[in-house]
Amino acid sequence: MSNFVFNTPAFQQQDPRNVATYPGAPQQPGQQGQYAPPPPPGAAGQTAAFQQAGINAAAQANLEGMYAAPAAGAIETDRMTVEDTIWKTAGLFGILLVAAAVGWVWTVAGSAAGQANLTPWIVGALGGFVLAMVVIFTSRKKVRPALIFAYAAFEGLFVGGISAFFEMVYPGVVMQATLATVAVVGVTLALFASGKVRASAKMTKIFMIAMFGYMAFSILNLILMWTGVNDNAWGLRGSVEIAGIPLGVIIGLFVVFLAAYSLVMDFDSIQQGVRNGAPRKYGWMGAFGIMVTVVWLYVEILRILAILRGND
Repeated sequence: MSNFVFNTPAFQQQDPRNVATYPGAPQQPGQQGQYAPPPPPGAAGQTAAFQQAGINAAAQANLEGMYAAPAAGAIETDRMTVEDTIWKTAGLFGILLVAAAVGWVWTVAGSAAGQANLTPWIVGALGGFVLAMVVIFTSRKKVRPALIFAYAAFEGLFVGGISAFFEMVYPGVVMQATLATVAVVGVTLALFASGKVRASAKMTKIFMIAMFGYMAFSILNLILMWTGVNDNAWGLRGSVEIAGIPLGVIIGLFVVFLAAYSLVMDFDSIQQGVRNGAPRKYGWMGAFGIMVTVVWLYVEILRILAILRGND
Protein backbone atom coordinates (compact mmCIF):
# COMPACT_ATOMS: atom_id res chain seq x y z
CA MET A 1 0.00 0.00 0.00
CA SER A 2 1.43 3.38 -0.98
CA ASN A 3 0.44 7.01 -0.60
CA PHE A 4 -3.38 7.13 -0.82
CA VAL A 5 -2.97 9.59 -3.70
CA PHE A 6 -1.55 6.81 -5.86
CA ASN A 7 -4.13 4.13 -5.09
CA THR A 8 -5.57 4.29 -8.60
CA PRO A 9 -5.33 1.71 -11.43
CA ALA A 10 -3.18 4.10 -13.47
CA PHE A 11 -0.32 3.67 -10.98
CA GLN A 12 -0.89 -0.02 -10.28
CA GLN A 13 -1.93 -1.67 -13.57
CA GLN A 14 -0.61 -1.70 -17.11
CA ASP A 15 -2.71 0.48 -19.41
CA PRO A 16 -4.13 -1.86 -22.12
CA ARG A 17 -3.96 1.06 -24.56
CA ASN A 18 -0.23 1.43 -23.97
CA VAL A 19 0.66 0.78 -27.62
CA ALA A 20 3.08 3.23 -29.20
CA THR A 21 1.27 4.89 -32.10
CA TYR A 22 2.98 8.28 -32.13
CA PRO A 23 5.38 9.41 -34.87
CA GLY A 24 8.70 7.67 -34.42
CA ALA A 25 7.27 4.82 -32.34
CA PRO A 26 8.49 1.25 -32.94
CA GLN A 27 6.03 -0.54 -35.21
CA GLN A 28 4.12 -3.50 -33.86
CA PRO A 29 3.90 -6.89 -35.62
CA GLY A 30 1.41 -6.76 -38.46
CA GLN A 31 1.79 -3.01 -39.02
CA GLN A 32 2.53 -1.67 -42.48
CA GLY A 33 6.20 -1.60 -43.37
CA GLN A 34 7.14 -5.07 -42.05
CA TYR A 35 9.40 -7.16 -44.28
CA ALA A 36 7.57 -9.95 -46.07
CA PRO A 37 8.97 -13.46 -46.78
CA PRO A 38 10.78 -13.98 -50.10
CA PRO A 39 8.44 -14.37 -53.13
CA PRO A 40 8.15 -17.70 -55.00
CA PRO A 41 10.44 -18.36 -58.03
CA GLY A 42 9.30 -17.73 -61.62
CA ALA A 43 8.10 -14.75 -63.67
CA ALA A 44 5.36 -13.94 -61.23
CA GLY A 45 7.89 -14.25 -58.48
CA GLN A 46 10.22 -11.78 -60.19
CA THR A 47 7.42 -9.22 -60.47
CA ALA A 48 6.53 -9.76 -56.83
CA ALA A 49 10.21 -9.46 -55.96
CA PHE A 50 10.41 -6.03 -57.57
CA GLN A 51 7.28 -4.94 -55.70
CA GLN A 52 8.57 -6.29 -52.43
CA ALA A 53 11.94 -4.61 -53.00
CA GLY A 54 10.13 -1.29 -53.29
CA ILE A 55 8.18 -2.01 -50.10
CA ASN A 56 11.35 -2.98 -48.26
CA ALA A 57 13.12 0.17 -49.44
CA ALA A 58 10.23 2.28 -48.22
CA ALA A 59 10.22 0.44 -44.89
CA GLN A 60 13.96 0.97 -44.54
CA ALA A 61 13.56 4.69 -45.28
CA ASN A 62 10.75 4.82 -42.73
CA LEU A 63 12.95 3.19 -40.10
CA GLU A 64 15.80 5.58 -40.80
CA GLY A 65 13.38 8.49 -40.53
CA MET A 66 12.09 7.23 -37.17
CA TYR A 67 15.61 6.88 -35.77
CA ALA A 68 16.53 10.35 -37.02
CA ALA A 69 13.37 11.96 -35.61
CA PRO A 70 13.53 13.51 -32.11
CA ALA A 71 12.21 11.40 -29.25
CA ALA A 72 8.49 11.73 -28.65
CA GLY A 73 7.51 13.51 -25.44
CA ALA A 74 4.48 13.52 -23.19
CA ILE A 75 2.49 15.74 -25.56
CA GLU A 76 3.03 13.49 -28.60
CA THR A 77 2.35 10.27 -26.72
CA ASP A 78 -0.29 11.60 -24.30
CA ARG A 79 1.44 9.40 -21.74
CA MET A 80 2.77 10.27 -18.31
CA THR A 81 6.53 10.97 -18.14
CA VAL A 82 8.86 11.82 -15.28
CA GLU A 83 9.90 15.09 -16.93
CA ASP A 84 6.31 16.22 -17.48
CA THR A 85 5.46 15.36 -13.86
CA ILE A 86 8.41 17.45 -12.67
CA TRP A 87 7.12 20.48 -14.60
CA LYS A 88 3.64 19.99 -13.18
CA THR A 89 5.10 19.74 -9.66
CA ALA A 90 7.05 22.96 -10.16
CA GLY A 91 3.88 24.70 -11.34
CA LEU A 92 1.92 23.61 -8.29
CA PHE A 93 4.66 24.77 -5.94
CA GLY A 94 4.67 28.10 -7.77
CA ILE A 95 0.97 28.49 -6.96
CA LEU A 96 1.64 27.44 -3.36
CA LEU A 97 4.41 30.03 -2.93
CA VAL A 98 2.25 32.87 -4.30
CA ALA A 99 -0.63 31.89 -2.00
CA ALA A 100 1.82 31.51 0.91
CA ALA A 101 2.96 35.10 0.39
CA VAL A 102 -0.68 36.20 0.54
CA GLY A 103 -1.24 34.17 3.72
CA TRP A 104 1.91 35.61 5.30
CA VAL A 105 0.95 39.24 4.58
CA TRP A 106 -2.63 38.59 5.69
CA THR A 107 -1.45 37.13 9.00
CA VAL A 108 1.09 39.87 9.68
CA ALA A 109 -1.40 42.63 8.82
CA GLY A 110 -3.93 41.23 11.28
CA SER A 111 -1.31 40.83 13.98
CA ALA A 112 -0.28 44.47 13.57
CA ALA A 113 -3.79 45.42 14.65
CA GLY A 114 -3.11 43.95 18.08
CA GLN A 115 -3.96 40.25 17.81
CA ALA A 116 -2.77 37.26 15.81
CA ASN A 117 -4.85 36.70 12.69
CA LEU A 118 -5.35 32.96 12.33
CA THR A 119 -7.86 33.23 9.48
CA PRO A 120 -5.41 32.28 6.66
CA TRP A 121 -4.19 29.35 8.73
CA ILE A 122 -7.70 28.02 9.44
CA VAL A 123 -9.16 28.71 5.97
CA GLY A 124 -6.16 27.16 4.26
CA ALA A 125 -6.13 24.05 6.47
CA LEU A 126 -9.86 23.35 6.12
CA GLY A 127 -10.02 24.17 2.42
CA GLY A 128 -6.89 22.13 1.68
CA PHE A 129 -8.18 19.12 3.62
CA VAL A 130 -11.57 19.10 1.90
CA LEU A 131 -10.06 19.51 -1.58
CA ALA A 132 -7.46 16.81 -0.88
CA MET A 133 -10.21 14.35 0.03
CA VAL A 134 -12.20 15.24 -3.09
CA VAL A 135 -9.16 14.89 -5.35
CA ILE A 136 -8.13 11.54 -3.83
CA PHE A 137 -11.57 9.90 -3.86
CA THR A 138 -12.56 11.09 -7.34
CA SER A 139 -9.25 10.44 -9.11
CA ARG A 140 -10.25 6.88 -10.00
CA LYS A 141 -12.93 8.27 -12.30
CA LYS A 142 -11.47 11.58 -13.40
CA VAL A 143 -8.42 13.74 -12.72
CA ARG A 144 -9.41 17.37 -12.20
CA PRO A 145 -6.38 19.68 -12.45
CA ALA A 146 -8.50 22.71 -11.45
CA LEU A 147 -9.17 21.14 -8.05
CA ILE A 148 -5.46 20.39 -7.64
CA PHE A 149 -4.65 24.05 -8.45
CA ALA A 150 -7.19 25.13 -5.82
CA TYR A 151 -5.64 22.72 -3.32
CA ALA A 152 -2.21 24.25 -3.93
CA ALA A 153 -3.66 27.71 -3.31
CA PHE A 154 -5.36 26.71 -0.04
CA GLU A 155 -2.23 24.90 1.12
CA GLY A 156 -0.29 28.05 0.34
CA LEU A 157 -2.59 30.08 2.59
CA PHE A 158 -2.12 27.51 5.35
CA VAL A 159 1.67 27.36 4.98
CA GLY A 160 1.97 31.15 4.78
CA GLY A 161 -0.30 31.71 7.77
CA ILE A 162 1.32 29.15 10.05
CA SER A 163 4.81 30.24 8.98
CA ALA A 164 4.11 33.91 9.74
CA PHE A 165 2.66 33.04 13.14
CA PHE A 166 5.66 30.91 14.16
CA GLU A 167 8.10 33.47 12.78
CA MET A 168 6.58 36.16 15.02
CA VAL A 169 6.95 33.91 18.06
CA TYR A 170 10.33 32.38 17.15
CA PRO A 171 12.22 34.68 14.75
CA GLY A 172 14.29 32.80 12.17
CA VAL A 173 12.46 29.50 12.59
CA VAL A 174 10.87 29.60 9.12
CA MET A 175 14.20 29.86 7.32
CA GLN A 176 15.55 26.98 9.40
CA ALA A 177 12.51 24.82 8.63
CA THR A 178 12.66 25.67 4.92
CA LEU A 179 16.35 24.79 4.62
CA ALA A 180 15.83 21.56 6.56
CA THR A 181 12.90 20.59 4.34
CA VAL A 182 14.86 21.28 1.15
CA ALA A 183 17.76 19.25 2.54
CA VAL A 184 15.57 16.24 3.38
CA VAL A 185 13.82 16.31 0.00
CA GLY A 186 17.11 16.76 -1.87
CA VAL A 187 18.88 13.91 -0.05
CA THR A 188 15.88 11.61 -0.47
CA LEU A 189 15.65 12.37 -4.20
CA ALA A 190 19.40 11.87 -4.67
CA LEU A 191 19.35 8.52 -2.89
CA PHE A 192 16.33 7.39 -4.89
CA ALA A 193 17.82 8.51 -8.21
CA SER A 194 21.06 6.65 -7.42
CA GLY A 195 19.11 3.47 -6.69
CA LYS A 196 20.35 3.25 -3.11
CA VAL A 197 16.86 3.67 -1.64
CA ARG A 198 13.73 1.94 -2.89
CA ALA A 199 10.29 1.20 -1.48
CA SER A 200 9.81 -2.41 -0.39
CA ALA A 201 6.70 -4.35 0.56
CA LYS A 202 8.00 -5.09 4.06
CA MET A 203 9.06 -1.52 4.76
CA THR A 204 5.78 -0.18 3.40
CA LYS A 205 3.83 -2.38 5.82
CA ILE A 206 5.93 -1.05 8.70
CA PHE A 207 5.32 2.48 7.41
CA MET A 208 1.54 1.99 7.40
CA ILE A 209 1.54 0.58 10.95
CA ALA A 210 3.66 3.52 12.14
CA MET A 211 1.33 5.99 10.39
CA PHE A 212 -1.76 4.58 12.07
CA GLY A 213 0.05 4.70 15.41
CA TYR A 214 1.03 8.33 14.83
CA MET A 215 -2.54 9.23 13.86
CA ALA A 216 -3.84 7.60 17.07
CA PHE A 217 -1.32 9.55 19.16
CA SER A 218 -2.21 12.84 17.44
CA ILE A 219 -5.93 12.34 18.02
CA LEU A 220 -5.34 11.45 21.68
CA ASN A 221 -3.11 14.49 22.13
CA LEU A 222 -5.77 16.79 20.66
CA ILE A 223 -8.46 15.34 22.91
CA LEU A 224 -6.31 15.88 26.00
CA MET A 225 -5.63 19.49 24.96
CA TRP A 226 -9.25 20.30 24.06
CA THR A 227 -10.61 18.82 27.30
CA GLY A 228 -8.05 20.68 29.42
CA VAL A 229 -6.48 17.50 30.80
CA ASN A 230 -3.16 18.73 29.43
CA ASP A 231 -2.80 22.50 29.28
CA ASN A 232 0.62 22.54 27.62
CA ALA A 233 0.66 24.41 24.30
CA TRP A 234 1.95 21.24 22.61
CA GLY A 235 0.08 18.76 24.77
CA LEU A 236 2.00 15.55 25.41
CA ARG A 237 4.59 16.67 22.90
CA GLY A 238 5.80 19.42 25.22
CA SER A 239 4.85 18.20 28.70
CA VAL A 240 6.49 14.77 28.52
CA GLU A 241 10.26 14.40 28.35
CA ILE A 242 12.45 11.36 27.80
CA ALA A 243 16.05 11.72 28.97
CA GLY A 244 15.52 15.47 29.01
CA ILE A 245 14.31 15.54 25.39
CA PRO A 246 10.71 16.66 24.74
CA LEU A 247 8.51 13.84 23.47
CA GLY A 248 7.47 16.08 20.56
CA VAL A 249 11.05 16.24 19.30
CA ILE A 250 11.50 12.46 19.45
CA ILE A 251 8.19 11.80 17.71
CA GLY A 252 8.85 14.62 15.26
CA LEU A 253 12.17 13.14 14.15
CA PHE A 254 10.45 9.79 13.68
CA VAL A 255 7.73 11.44 11.60
CA VAL A 256 10.35 13.20 9.45
CA PHE A 257 11.70 9.74 8.64
CA LEU A 258 8.17 8.61 7.77
CA ALA A 259 7.70 11.62 5.50
CA ALA A 260 11.03 10.92 3.79
CA TYR A 261 9.99 7.32 3.15
CA SER A 262 6.64 8.58 1.90
CA LEU A 263 8.58 10.64 -0.66
CA VAL A 264 10.38 7.47 -1.75
CA MET A 265 7.01 5.78 -2.25
CA ASP A 266 5.80 8.82 -4.20
CA PHE A 267 8.80 8.70 -6.54
CA ASP A 268 8.40 4.94 -6.94
CA SER A 269 4.68 5.27 -7.75
CA ILE A 270 5.40 7.93 -10.36
CA GLN A 271 7.96 5.67 -12.04
CA GLN A 272 5.43 2.83 -11.93
CA GLY A 273 2.82 5.04 -13.56
CA VAL A 274 5.28 5.88 -16.35
CA ARG A 275 6.09 2.18 -16.87
CA ASN A 276 2.37 1.37 -16.95
CA GLY A 277 1.81 3.91 -19.71
CA ALA A 278 -0.59 5.96 -17.56
CA PRO A 279 -2.32 8.84 -19.38
CA ARG A 280 -0.51 12.16 -19.21
CA LYS A 281 -3.17 13.71 -16.96
CA TYR A 282 -2.03 11.46 -14.10
CA GLY A 283 1.14 13.52 -13.91
CA TRP A 284 -1.04 15.99 -11.98
CA MET A 285 -1.75 13.27 -9.42
CA GLY A 286 1.96 12.59 -9.10
CA ALA A 287 2.65 16.29 -8.54
CA PHE A 288 -0.24 16.47 -6.07
CA GLY A 289 1.12 13.51 -4.09
CA ILE A 290 4.56 15.07 -3.81
CA MET A 291 3.08 18.37 -2.65
CA VAL A 292 1.04 16.65 0.08
CA THR A 293 4.15 14.91 1.40
CA VAL A 294 6.44 17.97 1.24
CA VAL A 295 3.93 20.20 3.08
CA TRP A 296 3.55 17.52 5.75
CA LEU A 297 7.34 17.33 6.07
CA TYR A 298 7.72 21.12 6.35
CA VAL A 299 5.04 21.48 9.03
CA GLU A 300 6.55 18.67 11.09
CA ILE A 301 10.04 20.19 10.93
CA LEU A 302 8.59 23.60 11.82
CA ARG A 303 6.91 22.08 14.87
CA ILE A 304 10.12 20.33 16.00
CA LEU A 305 12.08 23.60 15.81
CA ALA A 306 9.34 25.51 17.64
CA ILE A 307 9.32 22.96 20.48
CA LEU A 308 13.09 23.17 20.76
CA ARG A 309 13.01 26.98 20.74
CA GLY A 310 10.25 26.98 23.32
CA ASN A 311 12.39 24.91 25.68
CA ASP A 312 15.43 27.21 25.44
